[in-house]
Amino acid sequence: MADFRDNMRAATRAGSVTGAGHTAGVGIDEGLRSYMLRVYNYMALALAVTGIAALGTFNLAVSDGQLTSLGVALFTSPLKWVVMLAPLALVFFLGFRINKMSVAAAQTTFWAYAALVGVSLSTIFLVFTATSITQTFFVTAAAFGSLSLYGYTTKRDLSAMGSFMMMGLFGLIIAMLVNFFLQSSALQFAISAGGVLIFAGLTAWDTQKIRGMYDYVAHDETMMGRAAIMGALNPYLDFINLFMFLLQFLGNRD
Repeated sequence: MADFRDNMRAATRAGSVTGAGHTAGVGIDEGLRSYMLRVYNYMALALAVTGIAALGTFNLAVSDGQLTSLGVALFTSPLKWVVMLAPLALVFFLGFRINKMSVAAAQTTFWAYAALVGVSLSTIFLVFTATSITQTFFVTAAAFGSLSLYGYTTKRDLSAMGSFMMMGLFGLIIAMLVNFFLQSSALQFAISAGGVLIFAGLTAWDTQKIRGMYDYVAHDETMMGRAAIMGALNPYLDFINLFMFLLQFLGNRD
């Protein structure tokens, strides 16, 4: 019986079963759609938390065009390094502890991480106009949606492209560290262009990985809940980074 079920499952995935196998395939498709919707609902909510935290922090930090005492502490004192590094620490904590957390605890950590990212991104309102930030957000959303749809629907294995993009990401990080000291506008332009291309590719690849993960977690609701949260983290980071690099091109400076 076990062999029979395994053969049926394999045949269903290959699209070679009719009748009862077709019903099973429909069930798998419905489960996959539900899982993907769960992942992207988490991502959308995290983006909303980030946006609210960023705008709220800016409104508290700036009054009548001047920094408040909170703004001075957040943007000019050594506390700014805590604000910048705290999200990184929390995302590492989530990555290492996810398998030992309850789904509720993992969700809470994810929302806290999204809020901390929002606090750290509040400085963009000091640099760019609100109109250009809004426009760039919608451009990013359109690009992200198209790339994610491609990653979900394509039959092509994107693993090789994803590996190449990951190598490019490490190179990008090194270039950003170098330019932190050089402050070269030409290098900054190249970094921004490279960042857009890299995170565009990662968006499609991560979507394909999220879809592929479903088969490994579908049998266990707790595993699926954790996988949905970690699955939402990658496209969330892709969206944020794609937005930030596009902002360098499309944003009007205040």
